Amino acid sequence: MYPDPKRVRDNRQTVRFDDYEDELLRILSKMTGAQTSTLIRELAMRQAEEMLADAFFGQEPKADASLPRAAG
Repeated sequence: MYPDPKRVRDNRQTVRFDDYEDELLRILSKMTGAQTSTLIRELAMRQAEEMLADAFFGQEPKADASLPRAAG
């Protein structure tokens, strides 16, 4: 059904925020027009990529360097 079954997003992680953090995320979500959960996922993945690049390569990742993403 899927070209790569491992790309199906069925792994769930739970994150809890206090009222101030939640407000910040909701404001950012309204500004960008993205769903809050989508925004959190994108922020987490960008930070993870940056941390991995820094840890393994000792440098900041290039703007176009990213993990492969599914189209759409």
